Amino acid sequence: MARIKGGLNAKKKHNRVLKLAKGYRGARSNQYRVAKQSVMRALTSSYAGRKERKRQFRQLWIARINAAARINGLSYSKLMYGLKLAEIDINRKMLAELAVNDADGFAKLAETAKSKLA
Repeated sequence: MARIKGGLNAKKKHNRVLKLAKGYRGARSNQYRVAKQSVMRALTSSYAGRKERKRQFRQLWIARINAAARINGLSYSKLMYGLKLAEIDINRKMLAELAVNDADGFAKLAETAKSKLA
């Protein structure tokens, strides 16, 4: 029986990595060994980046809610506590959207929270 060499499979593997490294500068996009390291690192960073993005958005929403709450005479924590007492279950993403695009609606929510705190 003839010996089967692994050249084709190795070539496919190399091409798969080099395709992922397309657009990288210098040897990172041409040489398999360097490209493999860069791609591994990039994939790790992209995973971490997807987790980080969620944290950053929550941070942004809280900053927007806090700014709008202070315009209405409340702090962020008092607003959130007041809404909890009023049994208004609305997430931070939607609250931030209201704060930016519907100031009157947000003001009504703030008044409801104030009345529950007092």
